[in-house]
Amino acid sequence: MGCAALVSTSAHGESSEAQVTVQLDAAHPGAAISPDFAGVSFEASLLRPEHGTHYFRADNAPLIHLFHTLGIKSLRIGGNTSDRDARQLPSETDIDSLFAFAKAADVRVIYCLRLHNGDPDAAARTAKYIMDRYAPLVDCFSIGQEPSAYPVEKHDTRANAERMGAANEKYTYAAYREDWKKFADVIIAAVPNVKFCGPSVHNNGEWARRFMTDFGRSNHVTLITEHLYAGGAGGKVPTPEIGRDRMLAARGSNSFPRVYQKLYNGFVPMAISNGLPYRLGEVNNYFNGGATNVSNTFASSLWGLDFMYWWAEHSAAGVNFHTGDRVAAGYTLAPSKYTAFFSTTNGYIVRPLGYGIKAFDAGSHGRFVPVTLAGATNLNLRAYAVLGGDKNVYLTLINNEHGNNARSASVALDAGMHFARCETIALSQSSNDAAATSGVTLGGAEIKPDGSWPGNWKSVPAGENGGFSVALPATSALVVRLMPDQAN
Repeated sequence: MGCAALVSTSAHGESSEAQVTVQLDAAHPGAAISPDFAGVSFEASLLRPEHGTHYFRADNAPLIHLFHTLGIKSLRIGGNTSDRDARQLPSETDIDSLFAFAKAADVRVIYCLRLHNGDPDAAARTAKYIMDRYAPLVDCFSIGQEPSAYPVEKHDTRANAERMGAANEKYTYAAYREDWKKFADVIIAAVPNVKFCGPSVHNNGEWARRFMTDFGRSNHVTLITEHLYAGGAGGKVPTPEIGRDRMLAARGSNSFPRVYQKLYNGFVPMAISNGLPYRLGEVNNYFNGGATNVSNTFASSLWGLDFMYWWAEHSAAGVNFHTGDRVAAGYTLAPSKYTAFFSTTNGYIVRPLGYGIKAFDAGSHGRFVPVTLAGATNLNLRAYAVLGGDKNVYLTLINNEHGNNARSASVALDAGMHFARCETIALSQSSNDAAATSGVTLGGAEIKPDGSWPGNWKSVPAGENGGFSVALPATSALVVRLMPDQAN
């Protein structure tokens, strides 16, 4: 595989035919994607048993199977119910059940300790209980959940949906720094092998920089964490069409990647220079439970797939999609619109976002391959390539064209003598409708309630010249697996 592979794309629409070339330089792979990149995040309240049964437990076979199917390797426990809106924190029995699940699901846990109105000694007891029994399954502990949004009055007078964002956040970093150090000192004294992450604020690079300055070279800090809901409040989306358009917008314009880049610029260069990995410990598209007819649509599947690759390309250790049947929306729990999956009587129903996570799992195990796009750059197309440990090249194409003038693409893969076979898995919706909430498949199949996925790679026959061609409809994605000729 010493030479590059060329991918030529022809797009058709009301405008003239467009030609796009994607060049893959498989001979010069770059950084590896973290093997535990894919993660989920849940409210701490979910650890409490409901009707006498724990959600996270060692015998919850459908959920364990689903974690394996989606490639989930990181489980973060937090949300507002872990901190400022905590009603009852998990008991030792609840924690035991959580870590029995974590062991069975083969995930490492990020655990949030209560800071707002919390007790340092109680936090230390919790951390010690966990580390004494489950240290190999622990990634780190955060002290506090989105502290920049803490209330500054005894009774929070902010509207339920108006607690995040610069205009509504009055709690100062200086106050947080003092409280964090007080808690950290007590916890470290009780648990010398503890590992911390932080500051776990939403879309605030300044807090992360200051946290690194104060604690990044000491105090057992091993990971920098930020949260991100790039679209802002779900209830403030003007229309579902606008909400979906923002998720799928071409780069530049009013697109989500502009939000990503600003946050990245705000703290990641400093983290890298200090040798500290970073992770987005709680993410999704719109906060307060998501946006109606936006967060639960097929658009979220394409968005989630692109979101994961964007941050992987930008050196993130991983992302954790906040999910669950109910999530904190302000100080209340509400049904989740953005969840990757929700409970049903015989297991779990995977929502569109979950299919995007699974598509990432299909093509992301390895090292990034340089990709060059040339030609009709106005086509709303994303392309990512990875050289796998199996020596195959995995190319993920995401066609975010949607709506009345959406353009499909015919993709010619000029593999030459370097690739002997080509296979694909399509991420699609039955009518290529970004607004649809059902009919989503990956590899021609749905993910079943028991967590299994019967999808398959589809073989692409070689053309007369030995090359390969694939179709990429509008509002769909394709994972292409290029397999080298073993004789070369």
